[in-house]
Amino acid sequence: MIPEAYYLALSAVLFTIGVVGVVIRRNPLVIFMSIELALNAANLALVAFGQRHGSPEGQVLVFFVMAVAAAEVAVGLAIIVAIFRLRQRLSVDDLSLMRW
Repeated sequence: MIPEAYYLALSAVLFTIGVVGVVIRRNPLVIFMSIELALNAANLALVAFGQRHGSPEGQVLVFFVMAVAAAEVAVGLAIIVAIFRLRQRLSVDDLSLMRW
């Protein structure tokens, strides 16, 4: 049996990598992958806590988080593809200029 602290430590490391990826990177695809990594880290923590308390609510919540994440990726990738077709390059800095 693996201790719960190992799951939580792995979850914290994955979440930190995801947040750093969102803050540092300028490519929208990498930013989306970093957001997904942070969401999966939260899912891992939810499953670990659910296992500790012996209830399936953590796994049910993970199912809903994954469904929302899949919808987010579908919409986000559609927006990224549309912007790439329009501009022929991807950069978050260029996207901020689209407001003007």
